[in-house]
Amino acid sequence: MPTFQSDGLELFYIDEAPTGADRDEPIILIHGFASTHAVNWVFPMWVKTLTADGRRVVAFDHRGHGRSAKLYDPALYHTEKMAQDALRLLDHLGIGRADVMGYSMGARVSARLTFDHPDRIRSLILGGLGYHLVDGVGLPLGIADAMETDRPDLLADPQQKTFRAFADATKSDLRALAACIRGSRQVLEIEEVAAIRTPTLICIGTQDDVAGDGRKLAAAMGAARAVDIPGRDHNKAVGDKVYKSAVLEFLRERP
Repeated sequence: MPTFQSDGLELFYIDEAPTGADRDEPIILIHGFASTHAVNWVFPMWVKTLTADGRRVVAFDHRGHGRSAKLYDPALYHTEKMAQDALRLLDHLGIGRADVMGYSMGARVSARLTFDHPDRIRSLILGGLGYHLVDGVGLPLGIADAMETDRPDLLADPQQKTFRAFADATKSDLRALAACIRGSRQVLEIEEVAAIRTPTLICIGTQDDVAGDGRKLAAAMGAARAVDIPGRDHNKAVGDKVYKSAVLEFLRERP
């Protein structure tokens, strides 16, 4: 089981070689809250899609998620720390520059990574996150309460019920997820978003009530465009063929 060290933590990752002609354009994939590299990227066939397009694909389990180290102090889930995990994985693998695609919380981490280290990021793909990158701090704090309750059957709020059921389905460490929700609530300021000149694609389901407005975020950025994923909500957009097609087209055409 391959792992790397980041800030003293042991984090799990995968590194998949291209199956087509190698474009020499690696991409790192950053999953969302309560998910794992497998749930977000392997099972929906993203890894297969991207390696078949000639791309080396790297993905990892966030701190507190999947097979990676579990932490219970919210301060250890600051978005900058999570972005540093991704950067250290690139360093560990000797990858000087990569495309990055993140979904939901992973998109927030990807944007932070891109802002902090633009020289390392060839292009940025944000899935399931729009203007809430600027005006929203992530999922409601009530999600943390939903992770900690002993009676999930009594949850009435739809988002609480959905994310608790998802966390249970992925066999997640619920205490670690509660700490993550409480600690990873940083936004980018509008001036910081405007300073991102990296080519950016924003993909959001038309029924997504979590992400915020993708077109508004694209307008605030220097080199971004937004794509709608028709008829998909926050969870069901992940493996959608429209999303995949838009990403492949973007990667082939971006500078």
